Amino acid sequence: MHGASDIHGFARSIGYTRIYTDTDMKHRIVIKVGSNVLTRQDGKLDVTRMSALVDQIAWLKKQGYEIILVSSGAMASGRGELKVDHSLDSVEQRQLFSAVGQVKLVGLYYDLFREFGIHVGQVLTMKENFQPGEQYRNQRACMTVMLENDVLPIVNENDTVSVTELMFTDNDELSGLIAQMMEADTLILLSNIDGIFDRHPDDPSAQLIREVAPGRDLSEYIQPEKSAFGRGGMHSKYTTAQKVSQAGIRVIIANGERDDILIDLVEKAEDTPHTEFTPNT
Repeated sequence: MHGASDIHGFARSIGYTRIYTDTDMKHRIVIKVGSNVLTRQDGKLDVTRMSALVDQIAWLKKQGYEIILVSSGAMASGRGELKVDHSLDSVEQRQLFSAVGQVKLVGLYYDLFREFGIHVGQVLTMKENFQPGEQYRNQRACMTVMLENDVLPIVNENDTVSVTELMFTDNDELSGLIAQMMEADTLILLSNIDGIFDRHPDDPSAQLIREVAPGRDLSEYIQPEKSAFGRGGMHSKYTTAQKVSQAGIRVIIANGERDDILIDLVEKAEDTPHTEFTPNT
């Protein structure tokens, strides 16, 4: 990722295309934080890392960037809050822990961002809201008015009602749809790995692929494993990055466990490990 002066290009949303100019650009970034970044090894929410990410987002806003945060972590938050002494099936766990955890998660974000004087708002969404029509327009209008009034949207799937076929594949897919809907300049996917490698990351000879030109096929390098605490994995990030970059939006995959990763992507991108998908113009 580059500095504010050169984060630009085509931005597209479903059924709508617009070219940004230097005078009306707001350097809008969608940041997706995955479950593996926000979850400790015991499956509970990592509040320390969450706080560090908030510090970095506050810095980005101070530099003039407009931020939309797509955050996982509701399940981890609820799991750490609630003790259940009887068995629950996977859908019941998802609904119960996310219902309890989403309240705690947004409450934590509220307290952390308030230290910087940043107002936040919660947006819970479902896959059907991205079909052309009134719900799509309403969701876009809601997030637009939030940004116009300097409110940072925190987006997550409505896990209490989104089950089986109604679910997003994962929050990678959701963040990609949000980036296109809101005409973002850049989408940053934060995982627990530096990016896409030319072989398994555990291989000592593995090399990080730093830049992906439009149309380049990396499928032979993508491992099928899903993340430990989420539904995604590198395959979902690659699929999302392909689609979003084809829509004219820069996509970056980086390691959210690295200290100051968001700041480093802006200030010293060449020295910061990441994989960048060049947008199709």
